[in-house]
Amino acid sequence: MKRIIGVRFRTAGKIYYFDPVGFEIKRGDHVIVETARGVEYGTVVGGIREVDDSKVVQPLKPVLRIANERDDEQEAANKVKEKKAFAICQEKIKKHKLEMKLIDAEYTFDNNKVLFYFTADGRIDFRELVKDLAGVFKTRIELRQIGVRDETKILGGIGICGRELCCHTHLSEFVPVSIKMAKEQNLSLNPTKISGVCGRLMCCLKHEEETYEDLNPRLPNTGDYVTTDDGLKGEVSAVNVLRQMVKVIVNVGDEKEIREYRADQLRFRRRHGKNKKNDENKKNDVSAKEMKELEKLEKQDEKSRLE
Repeated sequence: MKRIIGVRFRTAGKIYYFDPVGFEIKRGDHVIVETARGVEYGTVVGGIREVDDSKVVQPLKPVLRIANERDDEQEAANKVKEKKAFAICQEKIKKHKLEMKLIDAEYTFDNNKVLFYFTADGRIDFRELVKDLAGVFKTRIELRQIGVRDETKILGGIGICGRELCCHTHLSEFVPVSIKMAKEQNLSLNPTKISGVCGRLMCCLKHEEETYEDLNPRLPNTGDYVTTDDGLKGEVSAVNVLRQMVKVIVNVGDEKEIREYRADQLRFRRRHGKNKKNDENKKNDVSAKEMKELEKLEKQDEKSRLE
């Protein structure tokens, strides 16, 4: 068994694992570790735990030390320098007339490198810009092109739910999101309603997917015929997946009534998959242009380039 801790280097960033060696480290501590980028200052998000050797990706690098007061001051100073570096880089981009949008600047803890994150529509020849920046900062320069999802992850914002964006607060990695998830959750297929601030399909569609996959099979489809526990027969007019409630049009004498039942009060033979009629209605509600736009959003799914 191997002792490990989980460390992050940015808010909602990827979690990397290190050997705590002999240090007593707890969640929330700051540590100094060696990474592929050099010596880094990270936050412990997973306290010491033991895992099987076979599950550890080698080599497992050791923690150099628990961050001391001097390290904390160095990190704070780096944050100040990053703001200045950002402003300087923006000026240089204008000077070189490059079609790129600067998103963030980041110093490695040991000041061995300055990274600049940017977005652009296509490939950018920034060789002259790098030379110019190297002359100013007298250290290694890396310009990294990122996608719109990473841009939103860095900048943050408020989602249509009124909360801070998931990617900026807790999502360490992007997961694939598909149109099928929206259909499973019976959501409108209007691109403006199921795409996030970044313009891609909303990450939260994935959050609830497992719940809907578990609950949907317990319910009849709209249009299915059911028998109620009080002996009435009728047609399903609406279902509430999360409440597990079903509205049924039943015949009572010579009249029809809409009554609401729990799913366990109904007997039915569920049609395979989603109701075709319902799917057809949804397709009719979405124009061909909107459908193409949705498919484009799905294909543009991208992996994070942040560390």
